[in-house]
Amino acid sequence: MNNCKQNIITIFDTTLRDGEQSPGASMNIEEKIAIALQLEKLGVDVIEAGFAASSTGDFESISQIAKNLQTSAVCSLSRCVESDILRAKDSLKYAKKPRIHLFLATSPIHMEYKLKKKPSEVLDLAIKSISMAREFCDDVQFSCEDACRSEMSFLKEISLAAIEAGAKTLNMPDTVGYRLPHEIGEIIEQLYSVVQDRAVLSVHCHNDLGQAVSNSIYGAMKGARQIECTINGLGERAGNCALEEVVMILKTRKDIFKQYGELDTNINTKEIYKTSKLVAEITGIRPQPNKAIVGKNAFSHESGIHQDGILKHRETYEIMKPSDIGINDNENLVLGKHSGRAAFKDKIIQLGFNLTDDELQIAFDKFKSICDQKKIVYDEDIAAIIDEQFSRIPQVYILESFQCSTASNGAHLAALCVRKDSEIRNDCALGNGAVDSILRAIERVCEVSGRLLDYKVEAITSGKDAIASVMVKVIFEGTNNPVIGHGKDLDTLYATAKAYIQALNSFERMKNLLQDKRDLRYGGV
Repeated sequence: MNNCKQNIITIFDTTLRDGEQSPGASMNIEEKIAIALQLEKLGVDVIEAGFAASSTGDFESISQIAKNLQTSAVCSLSRCVESDILRAKDSLKYAKKPRIHLFLATSPIHMEYKLKKKPSEVLDLAIKSISMAREFCDDVQFSCEDACRSEMSFLKEISLAAIEAGAKTLNMPDTVGYRLPHEIGEIIEQLYSVVQDRAVLSVHCHNDLGQAVSNSIYGAMKGARQIECTINGLGERAGNCALEEVVMILKTRKDIFKQYGELDTNINTKEIYKTSKLVAEITGIRPQPNKAIVGKNAFSHESGIHQDGILKHRETYEIMKPSDIGINDNENLVLGKHSGRAAFKDKIIQLGFNLTDDELQIAFDKFKSICDQKKIVYDEDIAAIIDEQFSRIPQVYILESFQCSTASNGAHLAALCVRKDSEIRNDCALGNGAVDSILRAIERVCEVSGRLLDYKVEAITSGKDAIASVMVKVIFEGTNNPVIGHGKDLDTLYATAKAYIQALNSFERMKNLLQDKRDLRYGGV
């Protein structure tokens, strides 16, 4: 047991920085802003919005997020390099609660082979960099990269020096996911013995051995009061500590954590499921069905014995309620073709959307159109309507009309009409299948070529008349950066066309930034 006075665990979310380093999880600025706003609604204390020096795109994302957030601190990652620190400072110009996050390797293997510096040189560089960052920002965090393979004597020395230089948070990353829970606990316990409450100790655990969440919890039990995590456990390689798991462990097992100071967080758990779905939708990386807390099967019971127990008393087989994380306990089937505008408005407010009167009318008209084609309209259908109608991506290309002809032993033909500005363009294409013909037709009419990396189709709800959600991941000519597009419709092929057009719009939006991008891949914590 430790004697740490603070009982609230600071939740530091790095979905937009470390999470984006998941292969294929690239996001544009509008999508990052949408996630940041939802993370703030979730109650995240610190949002690491990016690595300002790594690219123009990251710099702009951090700057725009800083303008939009009101309560969560906005953090920019930085190497211990003067130009990086200045770039981080500039990106946080509009932040109401700015934080600069410096990192520097401290393990023998990193110092010798990556930095090519002696421990004394690393110590001096850390002090110099923290002192410089403090000139621009009162809230400075220092991370000892690869801390969990560093020598304890050096960790203690550099931690005390970092505090003296002005760092308020000291992060100890398990950068390669090597340690086991009891080892993380011992590291934090030893560091807390010398740091005490002069700085907040933090853990940042990778999941290479599947221990990220357990390691983070052990760190908190031994004195860490900040946990770095991501939504759905996104991150490099095997990912990071999953925010939803850490938060629900602390909430569900209060009996255990009472002896460590009644540990808790500021997270509004009822926003967890919505946040998870948003991140999955934008990145195209969905949690596996049996993923703890947010997986599709997390609250499903197929065994007859389990079902019987649940019906008699929920706690026989459930330690959490779906409603705890924001999942409705029952399917809401209250809206249909006879529902009025007032009922529709109430429903979208319940779902967490805030639309203007004009936007409400557009969404209501689309809802009525869906009602003519579907017998039952689910909450998920309504959310899909609104998400698509008010896309976060500026519409350079607009799909005006679409027709597709296919046959098992015949030609596959797609014809479509696209508007760009005031110009209407029409074209058609043959392909090796319906999807191929659609993508070829879009590329012909928009005069661009792309390489399809991934294509996924999901039913948003159950039933034969379920709305199809299509995700495409594409690399367009002139760049090596993949973009993601989403489309939703009762017609799967039409949803496919919408998704590819959205990916193209995302590419157009990012193109100017991509031309200036300096993809430096410095590593990180």
